[in-house]
Amino acid sequence: MTLKLAERVVKLKPSASIAAKKMVTELEAAGRKILDFTLGEPDQPTPAHIIEAAISAMKNGETHYTASAGTPALREAVARKIVREKGVACKAENVVIGCGAKQLIYEAFAATVEPDVEVIVPAPYWVSYPDIVGLQGGKAITVTCGAEHDFKLTPAALEAAITPATRWLVLNAPNNPTGAYYAHEELAALADVLRRHPHVWIMTDEIYENLFYEGERSPSIIEVAPDLADRSLVISGVSKAYAMTGWRIGYAVGPKTLIDVMTKLLSQSTTCPSSISQAAAVAALDGDQTCVEEATALYRKRRDRMVELLGEAPGLEVRAPAGAFYLYPCVAGLIGKTTQGGKTLETDTDVALYLLEAANVAVVDGGAYGLSPYIRLSFATGIETIEQGCANVVAACEVLFENKARQSGTA
Repeated sequence: MTLKLAERVVKLKPSASIAAKKMVTELEAAGRKILDFTLGEPDQPTPAHIIEAAISAMKNGETHYTASAGTPALREAVARKIVREKGVACKAENVVIGCGAKQLIYEAFAATVEPDVEVIVPAPYWVSYPDIVGLQGGKAITVTCGAEHDFKLTPAALEAAITPATRWLVLNAPNNPTGAYYAHEELAALADVLRRHPHVWIMTDEIYENLFYEGERSPSIIEVAPDLADRSLVISGVSKAYAMTGWRIGYAVGPKTLIDVMTKLLSQSTTCPSSISQAAAVAALDGDQTCVEEATALYRKRRDRMVELLGEAPGLEVRAPAGAFYLYPCVAGLIGKTTQGGKTLETDTDVALYLLEAANVAVVDGGAYGLSPYIRLSFATGIETIEQGCANVVAACEVLFENKARQSGTA
């Protein structure tokens, strides 16, 4: 007998970035050399002092279950970070630890979203927000935030999107895929709107908060509008800033009532995060932050180099991101061009596939992030890959324009 799958799972799409990485792995296994810009993962090793903390934890016998909300040591370290960096009161009881930030986003929506509930998701967005909302039976209301607004949500657009069914607004800054983040006054203007709608909660995904390149760091809405803290949930973790993606540690900070419910859900799923990873995360948050400063400086150099090189590609419109580690160039100038094989590029997905075929460069199409025609490229990779990959992209774009010239009889 065939197992009948739940309809919500049948409709679920795999993560676009993970699917792109899977394709790269398969092509490389088949013998192709692919220059991979798909995955948002630091290529640097986890700093030595963090690894040493994990080793010490294992030697000291910290290899057992922890409380479902996380170890007291890590919850207290997160609370100290919130107080130290954001100047907002926070206790360990306001913190829950999960197996990555993604799990905590999932559990927050699982605890609060049900059929007929709406969640406002500004686009471009991280690929998983709408699907996680949909898995709970809710409806993701995407609000287009175009380049004319620096890919940021405006107060007018927020006001227009809110209905009596709205339960959450999701803010992701610095943003994946654009790197955009909000200035203090921009968040203050959004807060003014939210004060008029007390039924709307705010999820602020700050996983890239330490990676910023222009001026002051991205502030949190709980810093700008402390009066909204009692209906705000801050999501972050150690994956990006400390090169700890495989350690799987994220954290959420919010009102105790919500944190307790999320903890109850965790107790029935993963039980708790890895005790060893939690000990390492304490060292990351409480230890010397030079490693974060060095990583940020490295990413800034890579960003600048990628912007410089891709600026030579005809048909691409390139912006320097303010944070995170992605470029999100517009490819409108390539739409309508014809490849040497005779295929007309009609979408950014076509562009991404063309670059994979003609340039051996893997990127993710903008449609996966809710705004086309764009492509996303990660610069969390070595400078050699960046230089070779960008050179290949430039050459592939030039070929498209040469083909156009031939077809029009001007070459």
